[in-house]
Amino acid sequence: MARPLIDDELWAVIEPLLPPPKPRRRDHPGRKPADLRRCLTGIVFVLKTGIQWEDLPAEMGVCGMTCWRRLRDWQAVGVWQRLHAELLARLRGVDRINWERAVIDSSSVRAVHVGDHTGPSPVDRRKKGSKHHVLTDAQGVPLASSVTSANRHDSTQLRKLVQSVPPVRGKRGRPRRRPKALLGDRAYDAEPHRRWLRLLHIRPFIARRRTPHGSGLGKERWVVERTIAWLHQMRRLRTRFERRADIHQAFLTLGCALICWHHLQPS
Repeated sequence: MARPLIDDELWAVIEPLLPPPKPRRRDHPGRKPADLRRCLTGIVFVLKTGIQWEDLPAEMGVCGMTCWRRLRDWQAVGVWQRLHAELLARLRGVDRINWERAVIDSSSVRAVHVGDHTGPSPVDRRKKGSKHHVLTDAQGVPLASSVTSANRHDSTQLRKLVQSVPPVRGKRGRPRRRPKALLGDRAYDAEPHRRWLRLLHIRPFIARRRTPHGSGLGKERWVVERTIAWLHQMRRLRTRFERRADIHQAFLTLGCALICWHHLQPS
């Protein structure tokens, strides 16, 4: 029997985060609302397979456009961000977040349609594309992510990603949101960034441009590349089909949350 996309344990985490359905009128109750778990299963199915919404199999028991509307509405009220923060808190509670260092990197993907946060890709013959920017801990647990146009320089997202790490609870005391060090490649080489990180008590380990290769950072930076590879195994992230940037960001945040859930499972 195939493993369900949303098992009971994961649904128990997500269900309390979803907004309550709108109250139905007694005189005109209308059609019964779609089952929320089926909607979420349809969203994850589209994320992993990359199919179009209208091609969602009838066996899923829900319409593809209904799933799209739920994805949009839940993104608008911050469901995916709260889910990601909740799973990070659970990871911290079992000591599976390594705050000794964080690692930052990005990867470009082709955009099929013109839309928000798309631009000529310098690595794909200037075809339209977007970039996924990801910040992980020392083990590859995604802490923050963002979507920009493919021609946006990596260094413009360093501060945004560091500031986007949610306050991670899970233990007694103050929430944690700052790593002890940050590793990055030459794309993030800028003295203002180093000074800003030191003000936050984060040690910067960023390769310098116009210096010989062999900094040794690759031995520890590979975890973020692995996480990006995991994200791009979800076919809806490997190629961008969404014209709206908020919809694509919703998929990216959900993908990060699913990776966090994977890290929570016993090995």
